[in-house]
Amino acid sequence: MGQDISKMLDGLVLAFQNLHRINNPTLEAIAPANDKENKVEAAQKAQQEAEERLRRGVQPVVLPTPEEVVAAKARVQYQDSLFHFAVAGIAGSGKSSLVNALRGLRNSDTSAAPTGAVETTATIGRYRDSNRRLPFVWYDIPGAGTLNQLGWQYFNNQGLFVFDCIIVLVGDRFTQTDIAILENCRRFQIPTYIVRSKADFRIRNLMNDMGYDSDDSDDESQYETMYNAARERYISDTQATVQQNLGDAMLPVQKVYLVSNKVLLSAVKKRVLPKTALDEMELLKNLLEEACARRCVAPEDEA
Repeated sequence: MGQDISKMLDGLVLAFQNLHRINNPTLEAIAPANDKENKVEAAQKAQQEAEERLRRGVQPVVLPTPEEVVAAKARVQYQDSLFHFAVAGIAGSGKSSLVNALRGLRNSDTSAAPTGAVETTATIGRYRDSNRRLPFVWYDIPGAGTLNQLGWQYFNNQGLFVFDCIIVLVGDRFTQTDIAILENCRRFQIPTYIVRSKADFRIRNLMNDMGYDSDDSDDESQYETMYNAARERYISDTQATVQQNLGDAMLPVQKVYLVSNKVLLSAVKKRVLPKTALDEMELLKNLLEEACARRCVAPEDEA
């Protein structure tokens, strides 16, 4: 499995090095929408969508102004030659730890994003990938609850429209912030990845709920049986909950990636995938491949 991870990551590194990068298609699409000749048509379409959202009790999607785009790009130190990935979600959902794992860093490492039991991110954190051959920047986005702002304001206020991909880190249930991010990303055609982290802790808690007690049992076979049962229950329960939440929000079906930060760190840093792995490899593969497909072209294909 280590060879598979190395082959995949090495192949992507070569792709990002050899292919030319084009501009962020979302930002390219926002610009003409703000042109005078398109404003009438855009306004009519926006009004229709806003009325439909209000009918459903969902807050409207607001197109950022050119000034807001410029300000957002400056705030995150946006560079056309780099790929910008945001990890967003409510306060206390574990965004900083996930950013660290994706960069191949432990929370205790010097250059890691700060973490804590209380939300520690008050401003957007910007972190270059630990593999400097990859033109990636990871962003730790403040939780909506920290800033006393409504979910529907969170997307534009944080300038999430400038990012190439957005990881939406969800908890036990969807919040209005989660829904607002997914709604806006769908409107702006920004790839999203719904992720639920801390899988190892959640599976262990399920084992305890199912009656497993490590102090009373040294039977390895019993542990394995209980672990596998808790793992399958965690997977099925989470998938059902996420799809129900998407349906309630009138959003299309979308995969939820179940990950352990410990496993993700091992995959990125050591290129080793433990047997407890869930969706870590698939998340890395899909995230990087989509980034490449969205903004990389062969030199002969570049307009």
